[in-house]
Amino acid sequence: MSYCIVIPNYNHTILLDELMAKLMQFNLPIIMVNDGSSADATQFFRDLSKKHPNLSVIEHQNNQGKGGAVQTGLRTAFEQGFSHALQVDADGQHDLGDVNKLITESKNFPEALISGKPIYDESIPKHRYYARNITHFWVWIETLSFQIKDTMCGYRVYPLASTVQLLQQKKLGKRMDFDIEVMVKLFWKDIDLRFIDTAVDYPEHGVSHFRALEDNILISWMHTRLFFGMLPRIPQLIFRKFR
Repeated sequence: MSYCIVIPNYNHTILLDELMAKLMQFNLPIIMVNDGSSADATQFFRDLSKKHPNLSVIEHQNNQGKGGAVQTGLRTAFEQGFSHALQVDADGQHDLGDVNKLITESKNFPEALISGKPIYDESIPKHRYYARNITHFWVWIETLSFQIKDTMCGYRVYPLASTVQLLQQKKLGKRMDFDIEVMVKLFWKDIDLRFIDTAVDYPEHGVSHFRALEDNILISWMHTRLFFGMLPRIPQLIFRKFR
């Protein structure tokens, strides 16, 4: 078992030095995917990779979306021989004090997808909190299960063999719909999902790239596809409850 860290990044520079300083203590290779960022941000990332030998930067010429950046990072990690990848967002929301908890759980259950289960403080925007609960409702329907505690947290450890196999077999969303869709489809493939409570903070100077109209439409269309994809799987999903 070998681990690396994957960071999707589109123009996040403000908190990046602090994030990298915290991640370096874990002595893990870091793959950061520059998802078509501005020229200034791109130069910042390149300079950062010179300062941190453990950091490699992959560049998208055009912005593909968070999901597209994560997929590039996961495929690259797998091609480089890693068995697992810890996804960390670049916006400073995640409690990096829980990195060891996530990795330890992954080592105990190496075939499972390990995900953070967010504990929010008052900094979370209310509209995002309510939107997450709507997504949770639809995910429970799409999986016929309450096992999935959260599908929108981008703080998770992927088992790369099964995840990359899914990416090769299915075309998944490349924007904010990816985190949800990949978890539901791994569940359909009978991959174990495990959750670790973790604090989530929305930093005062943090920047969100969530597009209220476009991404909500994408997520709604994704839930429609997942619902109809669930229908022929009903016997399989029910059988799993009694297995």
